[in-house]
Amino acid sequence: MKYSVGIDLGTSNSCVSICDLDGGYPATINITQVLGPSVIGEKPLLASVLYLSIENEFGRGTLALPWNPDDAAVIGAFARERGALAPDRLVSSAKSWLCNPQVDRHAPILPWKSELEEGKLSPFEASRRYLEHLRQALEQALVARSGTASLGDCMIVLTVPASFDEVARELTHQAAREAGLGNVTLLEEPQAAFYAWIAGSEARQTVEHWSSEVRAGDLVLVCDVGGGTADFTLIAVAAAEAGLSQALELHRIAVGEHILLGGDNMDLALAYALKDQMSAEGHEIDHWQFLSLVHAARAAKERLLSDAAIAEIPIAVPTRGASLFANTLSTTLSRARAMALIVDGYFPRTEVTELPKARKSVGLQEFGLDYATEPAFSKHLARFLTRARENVRSDPALAQLLGDWAQSGDAPILRPSAVLFNGGVFHAEVLRERVLEVLGSWVEPGASVKEIKGVGRDTAVALGAAYYGAAQLTGRGIKIRAGTSRSYYIGLESPMPAVPGYTPPVKAICIVPQGSEEGTEWDLTGAEFGLVTGEPVEFRFFSSAVRAGDRIGTKVENADKTLDETSSLTVALPPVVSEAQQVVPVTLRPIVTEVGTLELWMCHRHSDRKWKLEFNLRPQK
Repeated sequence: MKYSVGIDLGTSNSCVSICDLDGGYPATINITQVLGPSVIGEKPLLASVLYLSIENEFGRGTLALPWNPDDAAVIGAFARERGALAPDRLVSSAKSWLCNPQVDRHAPILPWKSELEEGKLSPFEASRRYLEHLRQALEQALVARSGTASLGDCMIVLTVPASFDEVARELTHQAAREAGLGNVTLLEEPQAAFYAWIAGSEARQTVEHWSSEVRAGDLVLVCDVGGGTADFTLIAVAAAEAGLSQALELHRIAVGEHILLGGDNMDLALAYALKDQMSAEGHEIDHWQFLSLVHAARAAKERLLSDAAIAEIPIAVPTRGASLFANTLSTTLSRARAMALIVDGYFPRTEVTELPKARKSVGLQEFGLDYATEPAFSKHLARFLTRARENVRSDPALAQLLGDWAQSGDAPILRPSAVLFNGGVFHAEVLRERVLEVLGSWVEPGASVKEIKGVGRDTAVALGAAYYGAAQLTGRGIKIRAGTSRSYYIGLESPMPAVPGYTPPVKAICIVPQGSEEGTEWDLTGAEFGLVTGEPVEFRFFSSAVRAGDRIGTKVENADKTLDETSSLTVALPPVVSEAQQVVPVTLRPIVTEVGTLELWMCHRHSDRKWKLEFNLRPQK
């Protein structure tokens, strides 16, 4: 191996970084992409969007790339620019759809709600195409460095949200393989952001080395809010065991739930406000124009948050005419209105006991992405810190690790001492200050919460992923002790006589404890199943982020109420001896692979035969 490569496949933007194993620190590469008809250029970020052009919209070959003469679809900067004018042809938020269990992730459903009759893509295929584009850019960068484009010289680390379930992780891993990246290693995005901070402080080689900015006993909150999701992680800093080269150890002790709340939600809020404003000005817009308004709101938001001198931004929305793009409707977005919506709407001052409330559902709901119904990040953060305390209290080993933090009286939350911000949303200083203010109001009198200054928030995840890979390969640097972010369980239905109107309770058995390291496997010889051959068998699959104390074989009563259910598991056993159905005694063997995915095998009791359980990717009812 010569290089460690970090890839951040983001909801809004993607990035690639390379670290030379002979020395040096990670650096991002420039990604070749279409910037306009017959204009090819390089940018450090690749917009995670794909524009489906119509026939004769552009001249033949004007959207071609050095590695791809096909110009029917374009990815990146120009795709986002053109898609703002024709949003029903823009594939976006593929990453959010990839983790949506309510849809078939292999079905051509994007652009969502588009009237296109053909050419749509599945969330999986869109993700695969983004990764393929990134692979081609990576190979160009490798040729420039060493004269060869061999991926065999690279360890590739691909990041995913810490909150991604096992199905979404497996789909991401599969998309990378089909994009030609091989057997990539998965790493949680908040951890990658933390590694980027470590790499940045080490690269400066000053007294600001990371171990001088935190001390044993610190609890660092990684607050990662990007375009589509809010991802929270807690990392504890502890004194290292005697004899180790490092004075400190890092332990990831909690991850948040999957929250579809990010910059995209803010864009929608601004777009709805602008729609009402335009209506008051005498301009009514249709659904097609509203989608364009969302893109205009995003661009305006980014400018207003990055430049405090701007008082207002002009907004233009195209109208339909004889040509594809005819005239425009205009209005303005003022800084005052944008700040009121974003800062006070999404980051309000709240009490630590104010948690998100589930919105009462109606009988019929419009289908789509499962966006968070509570817009206040501060309430979601309070819920995360509350659940983190519950998780620590479930495990004596974790409680001992945290010491005073776990024993802090009747405090309802684990209170962080420092925050590392990541994601494009936190380019805005006003938002970072508000989060610190809210957290400061939740800690004990006299205590404070400081900000740890990270590296570039758009590129940190890719940089940190490359640093992690280099540390794995060379043994240099420090590794966060993490393992699986959740504990996993398989459902066991209780045998009992049929009773009208009564559903038997579902039990579950822990098959992978929280914190299990990569490369770990178990044989659950104490849990035997009888599988009928010749027909598919389905198992219910559960997980939990707040039961760190459960061990292999721990049984949980009322699992459907206590645990989080994800996609079911299926396995089909061919007849073992004859065509007649048989009941085969099997045991379960879970494996946390070296690349960060979960494999589950059914092993025959009386032979060496085994069958892999597959995640059921059909939409969950």
